Amino acid sequence: MFKNKILLITGGTGSFGNAVLKRFIKADNFKGIRIFSRDEKKQDDMRKKYNDSKIKFYIGDVRDYQSVKDVMQGVDLVFHAAALKQVPTCEFFPMQAVKTNILGAENVINAAINNKVKKVIVLSTDKAVYPINAMGMSKALMEKVMIAKSHDANITTILCGTRYGNVMASRGSVIPLFVDQIKAGKPITITDPNMTRFMMTLDDSVDLVLYAFKYGKPGDIFVQKAPASTILNLAKALLELYNAKNEIKIIGTRHGEKLFESLINREEMIKAIDLGGYYRIPADTRDLNYNLYFSEGQSDVSKVVEYTSHNTERLDLEGIKKLLLKLDFIREDVK
Repeated sequence: MFKNKILLITGGTGSFGNAVLKRFIKADNFKGIRIFSRDEKKQDDMRKKYNDSKIKFYIGDVRDYQSVKDVMQGVDLVFHAAALKQVPTCEFFPMQAVKTNILGAENVINAAINNKVKKVIVLSTDKAVYPINAMGMSKALMEKVMIAKSHDANITTILCGTRYGNVMASRGSVIPLFVDQIKAGKPITITDPNMTRFMMTLDDSVDLVLYAFKYGKPGDIFVQKAPASTILNLAKALLELYNAKNEIKIIGTRHGEKLFESLINREEMIKAIDLGGYYRIPADTRDLNYNLYFSEGQSDVSKVVEYTSHNTERLDLEGIKKLLLKLDFIREDVK
């Protein structure tokens, strides 16, 4: 389905972009892959690492519509991964999150529509569900922008979204932090031992986006079913894998963090379609007929529960270790 297609990955120098390249660069699939980001150092590192003429690099910023419009010419498919993702950063600089995660996404969507791109997949997060921090709020509004744009019957571009939990070992995530602390002989710092998080590999995140590309209808959001772990058990599993005896130090919940994450809220669960390994959340197609908002409701909403890291499959220590060993750098470390 990708034969002779040109793919654009915004924020393509990040963990997700590298995972996509790792998956496809040696396969006879895409005609070309464009990496769009504002970090010339990371682009240069990737250029040397992959050394493939199919990969083209473009410096730009999703906040700058002209640079997005220019890179979009001739593109068939877009994976929109550019974002501010760090919760503390967005808490201190919420307007920066607005400019990148909301307005930047709108620039990508508008440029894709104007260039007749076939499909755009925007990447969202569990933090967009019942958001309590600026990062989650900005991602939730990004989803709303995508859904609202998808209602326009005059456009040919199909707009879809994916939503996933913590991607293991992605940049700035907790697993590399714990590994660094173990190697340095420092205490492993955990926030709340009962805090749970969904556990997904980078390959899982690529699978989810590809699934959305293949099956997505306008305004759809796709969620991959994923297991979860407590932060305490994650730390214990890493200590066992590294045969280490580091102290575990509880530091308390940080600003903007939840005890557990939700991938689908109750209002979405009532209409979510179970596809086996995935959920499809179809777009809300109501128009400005206010009766549907104020005079008519759904009694069934109160009978369902949201899909969270507390009520999904809970991994035990052996299950966590098995999942951790899917990560290349951990496999190399513990050989």
